Amino acid sequence: MAEPSWAELTQECLTNIFSRLTIEQRWRGPMLVCKLWLRAATDSSLFSHFDLEPRFDSTPTESPAWWSPQFEAKIDSMLRSAVQWSLGSLSLIRIRHCSDSSLQLVAQGCPNLEVLSIKSCANVTDRSMAKIALGCQKLQEVDISYCHEISNVSLSLIGKHCPNIKTLKRNFFNTLDPSQQKGIVPDSYLNACPQDVDSEAVAIAKFMPNLEHLQLCFSKLSAKALTLICKGCPNLKYLDLFGCVNLTSRDIVNATSNLENLEIRKPNFYIPRSVFHTERYGHWRLYDERFQTDIFRI
Repeated sequence: MAEPSWAELTQECLTNIFSRLTIEQRWRGPMLVCKLWLRAATDSSLFSHFDLEPRFDSTPTESPAWWSPQFEAKIDSMLRSAVQWSLGSLSLIRIRHCSDSSLQLVAQGCPNLEVLSIKSCANVTDRSMAKIALGCQKLQEVDISYCHEISNVSLSLIGKHCPNIKTLKRNFFNTLDPSQQKGIVPDSYLNACPQDVDSEAVAIAKFMPNLEHLQLCFSKLSAKALTLICKGCPNLKYLDLFGCVNLTSRDIVNATSNLENLEIRKPNFYIPRSVFHTERYGHWRLYDERFQTDIFRI
């Protein structure tokens, strides 16, 4: 008796098989075979999650190509397709280097979104985040690390319209040791790092009272701003302050004294005296730069 061929499998069977593949495998394989396979590989049941973070994390260092308009266009195209194929079922999005263009579609088509991670998005602004706040009110986790065009305005709106927010990640680049990003992240973008982080702290304290997990690595947060956050977010369980050199141990103890069972990752960042007293800053290296960059191709 002859074994059944792949051509005889129903769309339901194919979709079940393709569910065992990663997003990248589906994109590069089944979607390119034939119309039946394309329909099966784009079934809405496969797009409740759209997570590219494992692929980004699989490379030892970032690639300069990721910051190009061409790469951003690819990510935008993938995200738009995922939103359309999900038919409103997307609950998790983890990507990098998208823009306002695709996020506006997310705001329109993802009412059930609970997790949104958009790290390192140079062209995501308050304009699209305002729409996200209005269109994705079930959000519980937001990661806007390294997004310099997002301000306290977005944080205020998200806090106002998304009352279930439990996790916020607002990390910044390590400006104390720029060698980590040198030659990868455009200098113009690094130099545009937000300076008024205390106004963001005010927004967090005022509009995110249910926050439990907060990351502010390498923020220029002041002691006063930290105190506001700790008073406004009484349910905090984890607070990441690594690299926050404006904060002393006493500042942290005083600000967090009212919070029980709080796990804190303290600044603990060594800054050589030469950074402040000589011009040798440009030659300071704490990290191994032997890795070769590899281009993330989609």
